[in-house]
Amino acid sequence: MKLLQTIFREHRRRSVMLAGIGRRYFNTATEEYSKRNYAVNEFEYTTVLTSLHAQRRYYLVRDVYDDMMLDGVKPELDTFHSLVASTMKGARLQDAFYFRDEMRALGLVPDVALYNYLISTCAKCNESNQATLILEEMKHSGVKPTGQTFICLLSAYAAAGRLERVYAVVRDMTAAGLGLNKFCYAALITAHRNKIPLADDTSAKIIGLVEQSTGWSDIENSKDNAENAVIGVSEEELYSLPTAEYVHRRFGIVNRNLTVYHAAFHALADLKDVEAIDTLLEMLRRSNDGQPDIFIGMQVMRCYLHSGDLDRGFNTFVECMRSGAPVVEVFVTFIEGAMVGYTPKGMQLAEEKLKEMASRNFFLSSKMGNDLLILASGEKTGGFTVANLIWDMMQSSKSAISLPAVEAYHQGLKDREIPHDDPRLSLVSKTLDDLRKKSGFLSNWTNATQKDSSVQ
Repeated sequence: MKLLQTIFREHRRRSVMLAGIGRRYFNTATEEYSKRNYAVNEFEYTTVLTSLHAQRRYYLVRDVYDDMMLDGVKPELDTFHSLVASTMKGARLQDAFYFRDEMRALGLVPDVALYNYLISTCAKCNESNQATLILEEMKHSGVKPTGQTFICLLSAYAAAGRLERVYAVVRDMTAAGLGLNKFCYAALITAHRNKIPLADDTSAKIIGLVEQSTGWSDIENSKDNAENAVIGVSEEELYSLPTAEYVHRRFGIVNRNLTVYHAAFHALADLKDVEAIDTLLEMLRRSNDGQPDIFIGMQVMRCYLHSGDLDRGFNTFVECMRSGAPVVEVFVTFIEGAMVGYTPKGMQLAEEKLKEMASRNFFLSSKMGNDLLILASGEKTGGFTVANLIWDMMQSSKSAISLPAVEAYHQGLKDREIPHDDPRLSLVSKTLDDLRKKSGFLSNWTNATQKDSSVQ
């Protein structure tokens, strides 16, 4: 425990320093270095990476790698697996390619698992062309693609809505004697959803794919799955599924047997197709898979609310709360949907659920709070109560507030008749000034660094 506390104290201190001076490319005296160093060998550095991975602090893994190099600790293939897997989860494509190049410089050859992580990172960053180049690199290096490689590639093309390339990969899989599993059907559904322009029968095609998926085959590689599990990468994360952030959660948010349904409900909610959502719900209830899980309930609720049906959205919220332990995401999904159109009834419901969250000691994460604050700040009429409540909740929990969220909230306050010396407006104005100064400093420092690099 003391080791982990020391690690994270050092990382917090270092992250603040790095914001001002960049990465550390110098050595210190041996005595001073030994006092403050947090790892001295590959095992200890791997422990640090595992901890950062579990805490989703993916932006720090490159700093850890830089320290390994300064310490003269040579990372092995397993370490690079952990590094690239972290960049995949954090959707940090530039860092992923950096680690690949570092591997080559150290004489290590990327294996199929690492290439899979690279392709998956491309999918998360919507860089399907880079995914194609990585596949070509695999072939050139003599690394044979596995079933997981094909599914990662499907996910990359699906994220970009490149339907023709998705079906080309399906044909390649069929030619290689591989069938389609549930993740393949999920990628096909996503591809139809993301295709531009959308086809008139997109919803019908999505429902048709769900019907076809009942006979999916298992093409998963148990060796690859075991390796992914060791470094904490789920299949949902590897294949960029909408349930990726929920699979490690408790309370049964996700029933992993419903993967194809998850993709379909998520896509239809994006399309705001209430009729198709109802059809899919009936299909699920008639199937052997049983009742919808909490994730599906959230998508149904999102569809109703974003289509303007507050009553059905509220009823779905109540059903979700009854179906299992209450989770903050259910509240946030309802509050976000209730604010659509800024109707008096919707804003009242949003306010009530925010207060209920507070009474249950539920806290908004930074991302949830910032997203809700930006949305609530768009209210042009009414008392601005919801935005004020979200701001107060984030202040009480000391959540980090983003510059866009503060700008939107500040503008919303200024649009109302509030005295210039109002304590709330004064606090928001000061917070905005501080964030702008910090943002300007970082921007100027980044530009100066890039200029110096180009000169060299």
